[in-house]
Amino acid sequence: MLDNAARPGVNSLGLPRAPRDTRVVVAMSGGVDSSVVAAMLHAEGYDVVGVTLQLYDHGAALARKGACCAGRDIHDARRVAETLDFPHYVLDYENRFRESVIDEFADAYLAGATPVPCIRCNERVKFRDLLETARDLDADCMATGHYIRRLEGPAGAELHRAADPARDQSYFLFSTTPEQLDFLRFPLGGLGSKAETRALAARFGLAVADKPDSQDICFVPNGSYAQVIEKLRPGAVEPGEIVHLDGRVLGRHEGVIHYTVGQRRGLGIGGAGEPLFVVRLDAETRRVIVGPREALASRSLTVGEVNWLGDGGFGAAPEGGWEVAVRVRSTRPPKPARVHPLGDGRARVELLGPEEGIAPGQACVFYAPEGTRVLGGGWIRKD
Repeated sequence: MLDNAARPGVNSLGLPRAPRDTRVVVAMSGGVDSSVVAAMLHAEGYDVVGVTLQLYDHGAALARKGACCAGRDIHDARRVAETLDFPHYVLDYENRFRESVIDEFADAYLAGATPVPCIRCNERVKFRDLLETARDLDADCMATGHYIRRLEGPAGAELHRAADPARDQSYFLFSTTPEQLDFLRFPLGGLGSKAETRALAARFGLAVADKPDSQDICFVPNGSYAQVIEKLRPGAVEPGEIVHLDGRVLGRHEGVIHYTVGQRRGLGIGGAGEPLFVVRLDAETRRVIVGPREALASRSLTVGEVNWLGDGGFGAAPEGGWEVAVRVRSTRPPKPARVHPLGDGRARVELLGPEEGIAPGQACVFYAPEGTRVLGGGWIRKD
């Protein structure tokens, strides 16, 4: 059931001691996934400690539904811990979350990028600050409810896509470092479906068994990014022009934060005579550049802050670059590509076939060309 099959002399988490002598901190969001992880490990006899993060104002959280870190979710996580009788702590990470995730989110949108705050939260809060807290609690490892697999390879722990492609969260975890991977465990990665997770929750008698999955970014009510950014950066949103690639001014907009690369609907330029898409956002001139669908296609991109999980040093690429498959959006399948290191954590990605709507601020995640292994990735930059 767990992501690391038991080997001689080790427990189901791959550690050389009995479960009762193994302390596991479980990052509990209050949802069904992390609750099942805690219940599974507790049932196996592990010394489980649940930790839930308060990531933004608790008073505001109480009025929110459908988001991962709201006040109701803290209550649900505490209830699971009480039901199963293991310790549970709520940690106030509000300032860390604002400084590490929310501020960058707002500034990136104002700069014409399309950020992915859930990746930054995993990278800078859950797998950095919370992981260190887990060590302070004398934990032997930290487990989460993410759908991804940690498998032992010839050179150590490897990151692999989840067994269920529909639930795979590898895109959001590409920046996990080898050092973090040594300490992390993902017990749900090998499950066949979300239905299997819910069945386990019901078997363990968890009240969250039928709780709906969260849909929103936790600090963005109703998916309204613009509303949040205008609140965070009052007066920073400025109107500008909507311009065709050929130079024609087609209309005006109320701020580039209302648009993203690849967008077609809601452009406010009816009667243009052809289907038009957002091709580029120029925050400096406050222009939204639009064009035909074929203008969205690209065969190359630049990434920064590369995290490499493959064998050997990233800079020691073979002639012709690393042969990989890449995913440039979380909803798209990996496509064949070659990655060429440029130094300073940057790389050039050459796609073997065109991809549409590559947007600065999104992640480009690297996978092995065959199989399920995650090789890392980087953040898409403006060329």
